[in-house]
Amino acid sequence: MLTKQRDLRTGRSVWQGERPPRFPKQDITADTESDVVIIGAGISGAMQADMLSEAGFSVLVVDRRGPVRGSTPASTALLQFEVDQPLIKLTRQIGEEAAIRAWRRSRLAVDGLGARIRALSIAPVIRRDSLYLAGDVLDAEGLGREHEARRRAGLETALLDAAALKEDFGIDRDAALLGYDNLEADPVVLATGFLRAAVARGARIAWPVEIVDLDASPRSVSLRTKDGHRIRCRHLIFCTGYELPFGEMPKGHGVLSTWALATAPQKGSLWPRCCFIWEASDPYLYLRTTRDGRIICGGEDEDFVDEDKRDALLGQKVAALQRKLGKLLPEVSTEADYSWTGTFGASTTGLPTIGPMPGLKNCWTVMGFGGNGITYSRVGAEIVRAGLTGKGDPDAELYAFRS
Repeated sequence: MLTKQRDLRTGRSVWQGERPPRFPKQDITADTESDVVIIGAGISGAMQADMLSEAGFSVLVVDRRGPVRGSTPASTALLQFEVDQPLIKLTRQIGEEAAIRAWRRSRLAVDGLGARIRALSIAPVIRRDSLYLAGDVLDAEGLGREHEARRRAGLETALLDAAALKEDFGIDRDAALLGYDNLEADPVVLATGFLRAAVARGARIAWPVEIVDLDASPRSVSLRTKDGHRIRCRHLIFCTGYELPFGEMPKGHGVLSTWALATAPQKGSLWPRCCFIWEASDPYLYLRTTRDGRIICGGEDEDFVDEDKRDALLGQKVAALQRKLGKLLPEVSTEADYSWTGTFGASTTGLPTIGPMPGLKNCWTVMGFGGNGITYSRVGAEIVRAGLTGKGDPDAELYAFRS
């Protein structure tokens, strides 16, 4: 097999409360071909299918499970421009110019994603601010330096001291940064909408299809399915999330376990402006709301990928999240209506890996690792489309595959 198989999630996420989305199914019962083959029918593959079908390519999406049945339903979908790695820390890692470009590109990606959602009428575009609380990675002084770095980079952010934070949001912390104009979304609705837009232009979705071998040449890529059929394409794109192509992990990337819960609806108890809340801590707690007034709370990340161990910890981790939620926001109910755990990718820089795969002609990968996964899926769709149409992307090198 080409990609590592994982048990990506356990439990029931809040996005799985309704019947799974349905799509016209393409059966691979004979050899076939397409301009582009995308492996993976989650949020990353859906954005690729949408953009590339609009660009005029014939598109075939294949998935071993089915559309939107991998890690996408486990996402908490905080579509933020803020990168996991603070700008001042990323600057020390990759240099000021590259760090600022990465943060600005994330800002542009969120704006572009909102415009695309609106243009395709996938869902209402809900803008949310984000509150970044002082923690063990950046204290109040560190947040002050981060605020100044963002200001110099042209990234609008407000610095709140303890008094302002308490008055405006009722939260007891030494300081916080307030960012603006992020997006709140349902990841299943987004992926479904992008796939349906692609299908309307002629894209095909085939499942369950297991790709077991490929032969990449300078002119084309030939794939072989588990059933022995051949699929020929000009371009192959891996959008397989945390099931890595050939099991190869880019430098500085890793796979973790994470946990989350969603409360019952409680619109009367939510905090002002329903902004995203997250911490300058490692691991960090993060909160968001849903349209029906639930609180989604996630975090407690652990650096292991043993699925049995991960699943066994679900009850314990949910209890820990409830304690932290109750301490931060004493007025809210922490009772969990939904709880789930999943595999999650992270990188030391907080940046994804996007681009051509070393040693494989005409093969691309989109690894949206980090807390900005859906934002990075948008960046990946932009970079791949630019590459396949011969235009190139000025930021492609920021995200290139590093072995």
